[in-house]
Amino acid sequence: MFAIEYFIGLILIGVFAGFASGLLGVGGGFLIVPLQYFLLKYIGVEPDLAILISFGTSLAIIIPTSLSGAYRHTRTLDGIIEPGIKLGIFGIIGGALGGFTASMLPSRILEIIFGCLLLFIAVNNIININKEREDAKIPFNLISTAIIGILVGFSSGLLGVGGGVFLIAILTALLGFSMIEAIGTSSIFICLTAIGGFLSYIVSGWGVSTFPYSIGYVSLINFAIIACFSVPLASVGAKYAHRIPQKKLKIVFSILVLYMALKMLGILP
Repeated sequence: MFAIEYFIGLILIGVFAGFASGLLGVGGGFLIVPLQYFLLKYIGVEPDLAILISFGTSLAIIIPTSLSGAYRHTRTLDGIIEPGIKLGIFGIIGGALGGFTASMLPSRILEIIFGCLLLFIAVNNIININKEREDAKIPFNLISTAIIGILVGFSSGLLGVGGGVFLIAILTALLGFSMIEAIGTSSIFICLTAIGGFLSYIVSGWGVSTFPYSIGYVSLINFAIIACFSVPLASVGAKYAHRIPQKKLKIVFSILVLYMALKMLGILP
């Protein structure tokens, strides 16, 4: 039913996204979504269906992938479990709301929203590339945790990403986290917040999706192949994250996000 190059593409997505997930604490969704979307369109899937399958399947893959990276980070970093879980609990709520919202919007609007958010994050990181740690601008309390968790969770469900690209920017720019602390906290948050969005894509796509071997908007084939490679590679990426200087991590993070932003906006072919 699928050409061999489709399966090769899924394997490459798993390897690349898994390593990036552990290295940068981003869940890999900002890579899994656009790469999966382009691959689905390549085999002839309609854009509206392709984008929703990319979102829903991405969130399913993010859960085990980020869990693998989070485990490695908790063995090295202290004090990241509590903030990660607190943010993640509110993130589950936001993720479910975002997932249901996405099923009601045209694919091009979602592409533009996704691209603009990634562009903002890339520019913010480039501007602050030389800062090891910024002063906290807002306190980390129940109110800020709830607001950040729900908003980032909503963007996670809406755009099929773990939310790490957004959370890391917020933690480093507003809450005074170092880059490596933000990466570790984000990896825990992602494990939880992806659950809400993942379930919403199953429910909203139940009886609607016509893609083979899928549950709602979650492709079982894509999930199995990508996760098979992304989960072990996330652990490898997390291991290297603690060996690379924070400035270099920021540079790698910014370049990847900028490229995917321009790709989703249609600026790059």
